[in-house]
Amino acid sequence: MRMPKVGITCYPTQGGSGVVATELGLHLARHGCAVHFISSQLPFRLRAYRENIFYHQVEMPQYPVFQHSPYTLSLATVMSETAVREELDVLHVHYAIPHAASAFLAREMVGRDRLKIVTTLHGTDITLVGQEPTFFPITRFVIEQSDAVTAVSNFLKDETERVFETTREIEVIPNFVDARAFRPGAKPGLRERFAPAGEALLLHASNFRKVKNLPAVVQVFAAVAARTPARLLLLGEGPELPAVREQVDGLGLTDRVEFLGHVDELQEVLPVADVLLLPSLHESFGLVALEAMACGVVPVVTDRGGAGDFIQDGINGFLRDPEDVDGMVAACLEVLTDPESRHQLAEEARRDAAADFGAPCVLKTYLALYDRLLG
Repeated sequence: MRMPKVGITCYPTQGGSGVVATELGLHLARHGCAVHFISSQLPFRLRAYRENIFYHQVEMPQYPVFQHSPYTLSLATVMSETAVREELDVLHVHYAIPHAASAFLAREMVGRDRLKIVTTLHGTDITLVGQEPTFFPITRFVIEQSDAVTAVSNFLKDETERVFETTREIEVIPNFVDARAFRPGAKPGLRERFAPAGEALLLHASNFRKVKNLPAVVQVFAAVAARTPARLLLLGEGPELPAVREQVDGLGLTDRVEFLGHVDELQEVLPVADVLLLPSLHESFGLVALEAMACGVVPVVTDRGGAGDFIQDGINGFLRDPEDVDGMVAACLEVLTDPESRHQLAEEARRDAAADFGAPCVLKTYLALYDRLLG
């Protein structure tokens, strides 16, 4: 069977949709597909040469008449040119706006019989951006005009159908984790570097937006640290970072909280932690929680959103309301003060992440989807 030639467009910076899109491309390439990334910048996980991976940069033209560079149109042009030149079969776009809109224009230029569009919905493109009055009609339009639409969780599928009342079938294909990269066992000396006195380690990683509920992260840690020796690692950057620093200082926790900033290779740091805290106001999936599970780290995660697709409360992690600080504290203390419970939860988390949400399973699902579209 001929492997499809796939064009992938995603946001190239740090974020769940970009990570998943890039990892999907890498796995497709290892499987023998020619994969062409089309974006304004090289995705951050593609900095080394990879066989069957190609990159096409979208230039941002400046013209006096334009107040802002028309990226959507430039992207559509590069998509169409690349599709013709490289004989692409599929444009797989991650995030509805603007990528699916650009893909629609590209397909119209190339011809509907020559190019298929797969749109993968990741979360805020539906729960935030798509619900802006300015973007609502076009978000619904590009969903309907895609040849196939996938969502990363049942929550996101249901939300899309509820809000946009779409008729296009939406298939749930979850985010995935590469269990070869994300696995238990930190580099020698790294845990001791963060917890020199053998303290428990809690970890949070995000883009530090309001939806991530950073005040709850600090509140939970403060309550845990008052009962057992513990330290908190905060990974990431974003608009809420100054407020978090102020909250940490105000609670007198400065010497027990470490801000690590942006970390590309998350798999290097995750294994040092005992607990991952992710009390977001909502998470369409929560990729970092799945990655933590693969590393044998117990997740304590919001119950609002898609995390219930892979976390079984009390079995391989904990699901808590983001406002239930006491409940999150109790879950953390169960992990940190009961070694037998922690070991069992961590083992279940690791096995479930690798078995049900490993890259090979999800890759096969996407290849089957491409095959149906092209068959």
